[in-house]
Amino acid sequence: MMAASLLRRDKRAIAARLKADLNRTDNSAGVRQLRELLDSVLNPEKPAADTEALDWCKCLIAGGDGFEEFCRTVRSYDNATLCGLVWTANFVAYRCRTCGISPCMSLCAECFNNGDHTGHDFNMFRSQAGGACDCGDSNVMRESGFCRRHRLRTGENVPSVPRDLLLMSEMVLPRFIICIIQYLRDGYTEPDTSSERDLQKVLQQLDPQISFLEELTKMGGAMRTVLTKILTNQQTFKDLSMGQEENMYAKKNYEKYLSALKNSGLVSVEEKAQAGAADLTAGAEGGAVALGLLGGISPGSPDDSSKEEDQDGGQSVGQRKRVKLSSTTKDPSIMDSLKHKCFLEELLFWTIKYEFPQKMVTFLLNMLPDQDYKITFTKTFVQHYAFIMKTLMKSHESDTMSNRIVHISVQLFSNEELARHVTEECQLLDIMVTVLLYMMESCLIKSELQDEENSRHVVVNCGEALLKNNTYWPLVSDFINILSHQSVAKKFLEDHSLLMLWMSFVSFFQGMNLNKRELNEHVEFESQTYYAAFAAELEACAQPMWGLLTHCKVKETQEYTKTVVRYCLETMQIWFDAIGFIDEPTPNQVTFHLPLHRYYAMFLSKAVKCQGLDLDSLLPDQEMLMKIMVHPLQIQASLSEIHSNMWVRNGLQIKGQAMTYVQSHFCNSMIDPDIYLLQVCASRLDPDYFISSVFERFKVVDLLTMASQHQNAVLDSEQERPMLEGALTFLVILTSLRIHLGMADDEILRAEMVSQLCMNDRTHSSLLDLIPENPNPKSGIVPGSCSFEEMLSAVADFKAPVFEPGGSMQQGMYTPKAEVWEKEFDPIMVVLRTVYRRDVQSAMDRYAAFLKQSGIHTGNPWPPYKERTPLHPCYKGLVRLLHCKTLHIVIFTLLYKIWMDHQNMSEHVLCMVLYLIELGLDNQVQEEDEEPCIEEHCHDSWFPGTNLLSNLHHVINFVRVRVPETAPEVKRDPPPSTSSETSSFGQNLREAQVFSLVAERRRKFQEIINRSNTEATQVVRPKSSSTRWVPPGTPPQLVTEILEIRESMLSLLIKLHQKLSAKQNSLSATWLEDMDTSRHTHGDGITAIERILTKAATRSRQSKRSIQEICGKVCPPVPPKKNSPTDKKTMDKEERRQRARERQQKLLAEFASRQKSFMETAMDVESPDAEAAMDLGSSEVMESEVLYDCVICGQSGPSTEDRPTGLVVLLQASSVLGHRCKSEEAKKLPTSDEEHIYPADTCGAAHDVRLTLMQRFFKDSSCLQSVSIGWDGGVYVQTCGHTLHIDCHKSYMESLRNDQVLQGFSVDKGEFTCPLCRQFANSVLPCRPGQGMEAGAWHPSTNKKICQLVNEVEDLQEQLGLFPTESNLSKEMELVIKDIKNTTQKKYMDYGKNPGSPDNDFLFMYSVARTNLELELVHRGGNLCSGGASAAAKRSCLNQLFHVLAMHMRLYSIDSAYNPWSRLTRVTQSREADGFDEERPEVPMLFRDVPSLLIIFVLTMPQPLRKDHFTCVVKMLYNLQYTQALATLSAKFSPEERQAWSISGALKKNAANAEKSFEALLSHVVSELSKDKSVYTAKTEETTMLSSSVWSPQSIEFSLQQFCLPFLRLSCLLQHHLYGDNLAGCLEEEEFSTLAVCLGLITPASQPSNPMHSASCLEWAVNAFDLVSQWCAEVTGLSETQAEQSLTLLVQDPVWAAPRLLQLPDSYNIIFQYYHRKACTACRKVPKDPALCLVCGAFVCLKGLCCKQHGICECVLHSQHCGAATGIFLLINASVIIIIRGHRFCLWGSVYLDAHGEEDRDLRRGKPLFLCEERYRVLEQQWVSHTFDHINKRWGPHYNGL
Repeated sequence: MMAASLLRRDKRAIAARLKADLNRTDNSAGVRQLRELLDSVLNPEKPAADTEALDWCKCLIAGGDGFEEFCRTVRSYDNATLCGLVWTANFVAYRCRTCGISPCMSLCAECFNNGDHTGHDFNMFRSQAGGACDCGDSNVMRESGFCRRHRLRTGENVPSVPRDLLLMSEMVLPRFIICIIQYLRDGYTEPDTSSERDLQKVLQQLDPQISFLEELTKMGGAMRTVLTKILTNQQTFKDLSMGQEENMYAKKNYEKYLSALKNSGLVSVEEKAQAGAADLTAGAEGGAVALGLLGGISPGSPDDSSKEEDQDGGQSVGQRKRVKLSSTTKDPSIMDSLKHKCFLEELLFWTIKYEFPQKMVTFLLNMLPDQDYKITFTKTFVQHYAFIMKTLMKSHESDTMSNRIVHISVQLFSNEELARHVTEECQLLDIMVTVLLYMMESCLIKSELQDEENSRHVVVNCGEALLKNNTYWPLVSDFINILSHQSVAKKFLEDHSLLMLWMSFVSFFQGMNLNKRELNEHVEFESQTYYAAFAAELEACAQPMWGLLTHCKVKETQEYTKTVVRYCLETMQIWFDAIGFIDEPTPNQVTFHLPLHRYYAMFLSKAVKCQGLDLDSLLPDQEMLMKIMVHPLQIQASLSEIHSNMWVRNGLQIKGQAMTYVQSHFCNSMIDPDIYLLQVCASRLDPDYFISSVFERFKVVDLLTMASQHQNAVLDSEQERPMLEGALTFLVILTSLRIHLGMADDEILRAEMVSQLCMNDRTHSSLLDLIPENPNPKSGIVPGSCSFEEMLSAVADFKAPVFEPGGSMQQGMYTPKAEVWEKEFDPIMVVLRTVYRRDVQSAMDRYAAFLKQSGIHTGNPWPPYKERTPLHPCYKGLVRLLHCKTLHIVIFTLLYKIWMDHQNMSEHVLCMVLYLIELGLDNQVQEEDEEPCIEEHCHDSWFPGTNLLSNLHHVINFVRVRVPETAPEVKRDPPPSTSSETSSFGQNLREAQVFSLVAERRRKFQEIINRSNTEATQVVRPKSSSTRWVPPGTPPQLVTEILEIRESMLSLLIKLHQKLSAKQNSLSATWLEDMDTSRHTHGDGITAIERILTKAATRSRQSKRSIQEICGKVCPPVPPKKNSPTDKKTMDKEERRQRARERQQKLLAEFASRQKSFMETAMDVESPDAEAAMDLGSSEVMESEVLYDCVICGQSGPSTEDRPTGLVVLLQASSVLGHRCKSEEAKKLPTSDEEHIYPADTCGAAHDVRLTLMQRFFKDSSCLQSVSIGWDGGVYVQTCGHTLHIDCHKSYMESLRNDQVLQGFSVDKGEFTCPLCRQFANSVLPCRPGQGMEAGAWHPSTNKKICQLVNEVEDLQEQLGLFPTESNLSKEMELVIKDIKNTTQKKYMDYGKNPGSPDNDFLFMYSVARTNLELELVHRGGNLCSGGASAAAKRSCLNQLFHVLAMHMRLYSIDSAYNPWSRLTRVTQSREADGFDEERPEVPMLFRDVPSLLIIFVLTMPQPLRKDHFTCVVKMLYNLQYTQALATLSAKFSPEERQAWSISGALKKNAANAEKSFEALLSHVVSELSKDKSVYTAKTEETTMLSSSVWSPQSIEFSLQQFCLPFLRLSCLLQHHLYGDNLAGCLEEEEFSTLAVCLGLITPASQPSNPMHSASCLEWAVNAFDLVSQWCAEVTGLSETQAEQSLTLLVQDPVWAAPRLLQLPDSYNIIFQYYHRKACTACRKVPKDPALCLVCGAFVCLKGLCCKQHGICECVLHSQHCGAATGIFLLINASVIIIIRGHRFCLWGSVYLDAHGEEDRDLRRGKPLFLCEERYRVLEQQWVSHTFDHINKRWGPHYNGL
């Protein structure tokens, strides 16, 4: 009952009392009380979600204090020296290769930034599986890299923990942990009965409890020690695990646990019984038994597959072959079910059962900084390894689970100390290998390679989920990880039974994913299993192999290599036997996977290269070598077949395999070992045998005949040439490649780098990626003495990124240096390394371009011949290939065939033949090796010896060939009876040589393998009928003919030289003497032949003599006597091709010239005002009509009312002007919480405030004429300058609408691309019919008085707008107006009190004109100093736009009573009485925006407007602008200065030109405005602040000019567009006077030499002072409330700086670190994809559903608010910029580049990035000039989802 009463009282008090009790010496009472209390509190029968128990625990542990406070106290005793911060997937961490000892080392951002890593090779990465920070752990990283916090050994100076602090924890926590375990036992049900969801539910309920454990681990070292004690104490576990006797619940709970344990071993309980029955435990040596079993079906009852373990039944092999390994391993614990001895073990068990819940994983990892825990935990993990594998294989979420497993294991196994410890104590290696073997056995099938029926070999089935989904990845990755530790790898290599097991594991992959060539139909379903196969070989076989090889580098490790090689050979022999292989591979099948061969090859290579072993001691007998060579050779031949399209019916995937096999990540684990192995075989086997094998494998034996025709049983004729080229190229690679035959590591690196750079210029990262690494994880140093960077700078030049105006963003590229092209370009290496055949061509093209450019060779060069590194002595035998009769016969035959023009020869064939000859000349066989020539039956008659040099000049007289009867060689007289000779190959005819490769090869084979005759004569080839359909009419009989040849190789070479150079005697008899050898390295075939002849001549006198002799008496080749029809055919074919080519050339040239003339005419149309502008000087009137070309129908003509022509335009809403600020300096992007951006000072905001203020006090209609809108969301119109008929445009749109091709634009929204220049557009702006320029404009200027002009203007305004007659033109104009209105959003058009009123419309219309003028000014650089037409003017269509707007605005006439003109030009009688109307007053003239008035006047007066009227309007408005300038200025003075200026100016009032003196006017303005006290006093405090400087007349003059300049610029620009006036360029200082002259405000003559006075431009129609007084009176006459604001409205500032994007920090890391963890202001969450607006700095969620409104995501919304549907966003996690334009978006690229000038999209490489100023300028330029649509090509719809 005690517990019940306790429960009712205050928790903290009880906790304190219990703590006191327990602290006594006799604490038994306390212990009992506590136990009872806990029994009732921690009752696992209560639902876990009840948090009461948790609160109790917190209180009890804290012992009466607050829990928070307790945490703080415990933390103060933290003695940890490791960071150990654990993170989960997607966390951003760092890896520094300079500081890391283990490749898996990683640091959290905080430790990284607090350490010093400048100049190190580091990168940032997004964690895939999660990880932990290694700072402070000297096993994993160098101490120099520790951060400041973990560098200090904090452990020493921390006080020891007081005993009573953690006393309660020690008592309470064991109970808490067993409680969690009981919940886990209870909640678990076997997966087949429960769904995943039940497990998830249990975990969710336990979440608070596990989080509490996690919290405890974060309290530091002291608490972790307590937890370790509890988790590893076996006694506690014993006491608590089973529960007390009387507790029924605990018993049941324990039973559940036992049943869960039952199948946790590798062999389940039932299987164990069977294994016993089969009695496999006979103490045979480990590996042998295992291997014996691999072959056979597993022993066991037939119902084996029905058990739970074997649910997936047999795939394609009656039953699953589960191999019983129970007898083989030394450690039986893997096999048996687990037994647990402490909490930690059971907790891990449940963690695995529940498939590694994230919280549990984090808790287990958080404990790792505790050393004792680490060791126990690692052992526990190893003990559970087999169970982990079983769970993983059953899991549905294997991906997530894999990541979590690796998250744990990488922390344990990266530490060498620990790995070694576990290897020794727990048999870690045995466990891993066994578990891997066991895992793969679940998906074995019978191998179909070679002998399908009787094959005993099993391979993995690549279609299985296990391989397809890479489920084995975590286990393999652990294995690779532990093999990287030398001590562990040595243990592995010393343990023979383990090695044997491993080899049997590797043999599961030998021959997997077999391809069979489809001969009839195309395969129906292309299997994609090859991905799985290549990944499996790379990860499960090659990576561990490279791991082992790193430890076999020195002499001391020779024994290891020998052992591995021995086991490789044994296993290969077992494999050959299992697949039933004798000597011939089965035709038409290939597997790319031979890991056993590759293990063997790589260990051989290492042995010779690093360990000084003798090659022969490691090689098997000749017979075995012959077998070993077959399959790798088969792969090389198949590559050629695949490229010759012989496998097309197998689909694309077979090409994919051929590419993957040579691809950079695979090549050094696949093709390189294969070629090396073939080189080894070639160096040890008989060369004639090897060469004939090659030609037979490549199926070109039949082609190698002197006859002009032959039959090939296995190839179609179009495949013969590529296959022959393939065979020769392969031989060249084989004899010239030195990667494993003597090149040093840095030579290899250099060769790889050069070959990649020659194919294409490369970026730094793609180069790193393309160079095969010795597969240790990528390190900055490629293995070898020389670093990547040094080598790169030695062979390549860096090309900095360039920016084409076309907008394609270049990356920084590396390009080969000139001397590399000259001396190091190696086409053979290029061929070996190209994935796509086109890259070889690309390398040759680049080489040709280099030769042309440097003037070395202009023609089409041949691949250059490159000298090779000398061979390692072990491989000298390889040279014998070049010096064997078989090869020489082939070379002779091919030279002859090429000279005689036989079919299927090619330049490439000749090139390779010459290459082989040259290789032979350069690599001579040492004479002493030459063993006495064995009597050879077949061809001593061909050549006397085997040396190429002596065989070159050997003349061959007659050759006996077998030809079809129909061949031209057949003599028509009856043939001698030849049947007997032909049948016996070996017979040596007296004068003629006969040659058959196949027989040759057979004979050699028989010599070596003395087998019975019958086997050796097995059919070599299938009957021809099986491989090819034979047309009716069987092929002609073969007959034997004797050909007269009388040539030697040298004579053939010389004749080919003539043939190539097309000269009769191209080589004179003396040419050898005058030979200059230096120019021989680069050139075409002629050069190559000369080079060979020179070499032959210098190396042997005999050859020299022959050459001179032949050159002396050379004669043209004699073609065969009878020209056969087939030859004629090929001849015709060639001619026909040639003619077709010429025709095509002609057509293309014609097309080009037509296009050119078309473009020239198109350019003329660019701007219709251009012609007018030309003739400006002469005052003659242009009467001719403007003609327009329609780019659709091609007709030229004027634009008429009925058939109007229009300009192709793009309308877009723009807020660029609204984002302008006062300061030239761009705003900074905030990168800390202290920095902010204030939007209030932008142009758009300022104008909004001004309009709102006006609307508070003045009449709405008047307000709407006193300002311009369109700063935000204004409509900008631009054109590409092309015109089209509007009716043509409509049909064009119709055709686009019916075009089903996916376009990047939306036709329904009226979008299209200009039919001529493909520029994006969305409307057509009609051109006004009539003359080019207003005829009226050209009337010579009349010298009317200004007053008269003013009246005329007024009369013009009085004229009512004539409604235009209804016509096609007017309809189109209305439609364009509608388009313009639809371009922007409603909110940017309705500023009036009553939306939709005419006033509102009126305001919007003239603002469109204003926006376009202002933007053109911005594009011209903000001023008109540059004069002339600019790029912006090209795109401008203001003239047409003005006409359209004018026509629309004439519909609204201005009521004469309110016409601003009269208030501008005359003094009116004061209308006092009106002031008291209920109506609000009009806006005073001084508050009005002058440029807006100008545009209103011009647009509402009848068109065309005469020039003098325009000038008059400008003059009157200038007066107003000037007065406003004075008023604004006066407000900036201090009261004293105002006083002074007022007095000094008053004296000048009576002077003659007072109206043109600023002093007089200024004083008048001051005195007039001072009449109302409130005007100047409203803000005295602030204004005094402004006027710290003293105003001088010069500074006043300057500020007045600055104030008036924007108005003058706009007027000038308007005049330029309306009248075609030229804009004169000028210096910035003279801009004011130049514009004034241009506008006619002053005459050029009267321009004084002294500095310009802005007042001299004034011209008043009435008395200036009266008019100014009237204007001022409008201000002073305002009522009190309005007057307070009048100063704000009076002080205007029309000057704005150019629009700028935000200024970004130099380093991207600054942005990234601040923003990627920052919470969104709207939804308060950290966005998954954060983005930044570069215009205003807003932080938004890209694609975030959290901030969606009305189905529109936040980026799109923001682009509408901030940029009127144009948004520029930087995506924080990707470093790229996206542009949103309306309903489309595009990826623009990145403005941050790394040190090598490359982008890093998605931060995949994580290298430091820096701002590229040029790119950012380009971006800003495109934003300001509104050219995103034209420059960026890849647009897509965003469906509001960004």
